Amino acid sequence: MTDYQTITCDITDGKAVIRLNRPDKYNALNAQMRAELADAVRKSAKDARVIVLTGNGPAFCSGQDLSDGTDIANPDLERVLRDEYQPLIRAIDEAEVPVIAAVNGPAAGAGANIALSCDVVIATESAYFLQAFSRIGLIPDAGGTYWLPRSIGAPKAMGAALFADKISARDADAWGMIWEAVPDTEFEANWNARADYLANGPTIAFGMIKKSIRENWGNDLGDQLDLEGKLQGKAGQSRDFKEGVLAFIEKRPARFEGR
Repeated sequence: MTDYQTITCDITDGKAVIRLNRPDKYNALNAQMRAELADAVRKSAKDARVIVLTGNGPAFCSGQDLSDGTDIANPDLERVLRDEYQPLIRAIDEAEVPVIAAVNGPAAGAGANIALSCDVVIATESAYFLQAFSRIGLIPDAGGTYWLPRSIGAPKAMGAALFADKISARDADAWGMIWEAVPDTEFEANWNARADYLANGPTIAFGMIKKSIRENWGNDLGDQLDLEGKLQGKAGQSRDFKEGVLAFIEKRPARFEGR
C-alpha cells in the first residue's frame, strides 16, 4: 500500500484496517490526513472485502485541526469541505464493501461525523461523540446534518447540534446512533471479529445491502421496490448465492468467495 504519513493502512485476508495516526494531536484532521484517508478508502475498496477505520492512541478523532493553516480572519470553509471532506465522505459512501468505524475513543466534530458516515459504528464504552461545532460558532459538517437526524431523529439531532453535549457511547447505542457499544476490554476483539465476518461473507450481497439501504432515504415505496428487484436479480446470479443455497441444503458452513 501507499506509504502514508498521517495514517496507516494494512490489508490482510480481505480486511483493510486504516488507522488515523496523529495520536499526539488526538488524530485531528489536517489537509494531508483528509487526502490520505480518501485515497486509502478508495484503494482499499478495490482490494479488500471490508474496511475498518479506527484511531491510534487515546482518541478516534478530535475533528478539524484548527492549527492547520486555518485563516481565522478570512476562512474559506466551503472550499475545505468541498475539496477535502466531501471526497472522503463520498469514498466511504461509494465503496462497494462495508465500512466499519471502530471508535476507540472520543470522536468530536468532523471526526464524529466521519464515523457516522460509515456503514457500521462500533464504539468502546469509554468513547463519546460530540458535535462541537456550535462552541466555535459553526454548524455540524462532514455530513453531520445528514447522518444525525437519520440515525436519532430530529429532536435528538437538534439538541446534539445546539447544545454540543457529549453523547456517551452507551447513549449513542441506546439512541440508535451506532450499532453497538462494547466494554473496553472486549473492543479490539469485537470489531476484528465483526470485520472478519464481513471479509469472509457474500461481498456482492453486502455491497447491494449497503446500496439499497442508503438509497432508501431518497426513494418512495415504488422506487425502493424496483431497486430491490433489480439488485436481488443481480445477487441471484452470483456464485455466492449458489454456494449459500448449496451450503444450506448440505447443512454445512458456506464458503463465500465474494463473487
